[in-house]
Amino acid sequence: MSGPSRAPAAYEVRVAEDPDDREACFAVRKEVFVAEQKVPEDIEYDAYDADAVHVLAVRSDGVPLGTGRLLHGAAAAAKNGDGDPAVGSLGRLAVTATARGLGVGAALVRAVEDAARARGLTAVDLHAQTHALGFYERLGYQAYGPEFPDAGIPHRAMRRSL
Repeated sequence: MSGPSRAPAAYEVRVAEDPDDREACFAVRKEVFVAEQKVPEDIEYDAYDADAVHVLAVRSDGVPLGTGRLLHGAAAAAKNGDGDPAVGSLGRLAVTATARGLGVGAALVRAVEDAARARGLTAVDLHAQTHALGFYERLGYQAYGPEFPDAGIPHRAMRRSL
């Protein structure tokens, strides 16, 4: 007799269109960045959130698993390495501890890239925590520039052409 199945629940990744989805995105960010990584809450949420494209990974039973956001236009140009408005900015990528290792992070990155392509962007920049460089490199991103601190955590700038 075999035990109960421990297969991970199915999930979907979608653009967060309604207020409930956006709140789920913010809840994941609070869990991962504020509670787990000790990023001060007053710097986790910013003015960019209002116009960003937010993506959400949600389990089939409705439990949020991860989130990310895309800045585009002037907001992205202010964040990317060269001020190019054709380059989007991927940020606030967070996956809950229970969902890590299930492919959620990669699915969120691809959803952000799809949103960038839909807006006619030619590349996506991001600021990766240095421990996550390998993850982004496997997805086609290349690091550039020196290491820098963000919220007290070492980061590197990375870019992928679309």
